[in-house]
Amino acid sequence: MRIGLVTDSLGHLDRESMLDACRDLGVEALEIGCGAWSRAPHLDLGAMLTSAAERRALLAAIERRGLELVALNASGNPLHPGPSGAEHRRVAEAAIRLAPQLGIRRVVMMSGCPGGPGDANANWITTAWPPETAQVLAWQWRERVLPLWHDLAALAEAAGVRLALELHGQQAVYNVPTLLRLRTAAGPGVGANLDPSHLMWMGAEPAAAAAALGTAIHHVHAKDTRLAPANAALTSRLDTTPMADHAHRAWSYVTLGDGHPLAWWRDFLAALRAAGYDDVLAIEHEDVACPPEEGVRRSVELLRQAMEKLDVIP
Repeated sequence: MRIGLVTDSLGHLDRESMLDACRDLGVEALEIGCGAWSRAPHLDLGAMLTSAAERRALLAAIERRGLELVALNASGNPLHPGPSGAEHRRVAEAAIRLAPQLGIRRVVMMSGCPGGPGDANANWITTAWPPETAQVLAWQWRERVLPLWHDLAALAEAAGVRLALELHGQQAVYNVPTLLRLRTAAGPGVGANLDPSHLMWMGAEPAAAAAALGTAIHHVHAKDTRLAPANAALTSRLDTTPMADHAHRAWSYVTLGDGHPLAWWRDFLAALRAAGYDDVLAIEHEDVACPPEEGVRRSVELLRQAMEKLDVIP
């Protein structure tokens, strides 16, 4: 396995400074944001698509540091019923077209979440009652989710690209069953970006998810979640407390090791390997209480230790 980074984790740095930091911090592989929910601080999607010189310059800058570009990230909500939905779909399609021009075959996305009939905003259905929830959910998949993803999967297949969907709340695909449902309908080019942090707060088990997904794992994010049982006892894990208010939240995204210890990460990597995944672990730093460079440094160290311990297990 190799240690990577979602470069938006160092989004406060310009591209050259970000690449220098990655080299110095021990990162080996890069996942670069293209737009939609990313500010795309390190890549101009339009310029990359139209200019071979821009593409060569990016790849040369990466290679000079001994790094490798392994994925583009186009996470957004291409199913949003408002204007942003069309824009996020445009970004996704452009990233899929760009990926092979950069010599990579992986685009990280989210499935998106549509509204219900007549809705102006996304409507994430998470319960089976009252009865209209099932009707809205069936309509969403039939009329919005499956048509879009048939098209995106076909575009990706033609480009020789695999799509890695993050299992994330407020998305149509947020757990193993919904990922496998979409993969069955859209084809094996659609798989999972297995980010354990979201499964943690939703109450799923990342190692069990890895075993169930197997070869459907196309990519992995390394991000941790700290659970706060005393807060969750009152709020449940469905928590709208501001993300920066760690003291009162039921859960918070934290630097690797601050939510789950080294032994947990070793076991998770073992589960990934048993499932057939032996590729990039892309650190995604979203700990608002820890400076980015410090969080990435500590995360790299933890993953190295976890991989070392994994390699000595008989």
